[in-house]
Amino acid sequence: MTNEEFIREMSGSAQTACGGAVHRKMHELSQEALRITAEINSSYHEPAELRALMEKLTGQKLDGQFSLFPPFYTDCGKNIHFGKGVFINAGCKFQDQGGIFIGDGCLIGHNTVIATLNHGMLLEERGDLIPAPVRIGTGVWIGSGSIILPGVTIGDHAVIGAGSVVTKDIPANMIAVGNPARVIRSIYDTAKKEESV
Repeated sequence: MTNEEFIREMSGSAQTACGGAVHRKMHELSQEALRITAEINSSYHEPAELRALMEKLTGQKLDGQFSLFPPFYTDCGKNIHFGKGVFINAGCKFQDQGGIFIGDGCLIGHNTVIATLNHGMLLEERGDLIPAPVRIGTGVWIGSGSIILPGVTIGDHAVIGAGSVVTKDIPANMIAVGNPARVIRSIYDTAKKEESV
């Protein structure tokens, strides 16, 4: 199974049975991801070197404004899709088998976790995988320690408060905080308050 076939299978699957060809390919990709992330995290690298390692990890050409502060962890890598000018702070963990799509100009805070897989609930299906992509729009800021769960879409320019657990979609231009994260106001309301101070 090729990387492209794996991504297609994960994108079109409601539930992938444990032990099949997709599962075996997932384990193959995880070993490659472990090797590359160990290199990323083991010593200092110039920004251009880090971009080159991330390109190897994701199989994607990254623009010169992409920036990463290690350590960084993923158990696949090949289904992460970065826009231009993305910044990822230290300690982030991406479980990307189901697809992670990050728009231009996003800021991803320290220790953010993005998950795209669930498991079957029945005991006999517990090893099965249920993929669901995470889509993060343009100019989103995700605060430190946030957790983004499978299937979530975060709209353009939204802000996710530190430590939030995002369980459902967040509209564009909104600030969401808490566990579970809930929308508290528009980013424009905040800008108006700051102007009046």
